[in-house]
Amino acid sequence: MRLTLTVNGERHTADDVWPGESLLYVLRERLGLPGTKNACEQGECGSCTVYLDGVTACSCLIAAGQAEGREIGTVEGLAGADDSGADDGEVSVLQNAFLETGAVQCGFCTPGLLVQADDLLRRTTARTGAIPSDGEIREALAGNLCRCTGYDAIMNAVRLAAERTATPSANGEPR
Repeated sequence: MRLTLTVNGERHTADDVWPGESLLYVLRERLGLPGTKNACEQGECGSCTVYLDGVTACSCLIAAGQAEGREIGTVEGLAGADDSGADDGEVSVLQNAFLETGAVQCGFCTPGLLVQADDLLRRTTARTGAIPSDGEIREALAGNLCRCTGYDAIMNAVRLAAERTATPSANGEPR
């Protein structure tokens, strides 16, 4: 089949796609977007997390045929957008927080964690100005496994990004 989908705002077409091959395979091997990682291929580890029409999903569990005409967001799409949506070539606040706190360990789980944490911050901090609690962060990232066992740095990174993007309350403190 000919697969047409939009990835990170750009329309892509891939020919000779078997409808049953995974979206993960299409992203990495056919479209040349290696940021999304291939680990368990069973939806257990979260390394392949992407946005599918604005909702996070494990791309290893999505058949290419199911992605026809859909909007996909990958870790590559998190960087580079300024407030107007134009590509500014810079890492996002969240990606920078991961770098600053040492949350990028072996880096294998990082793309999935970034997409999932980005989703959390969009649903909480960006919408309400509130900083998610540790419980909310843990719950959001529960489907993403880090084999380096370094969740403290990851938690610190999400907290830091939330603080930097939170809307201050009337007294100037983050909500």
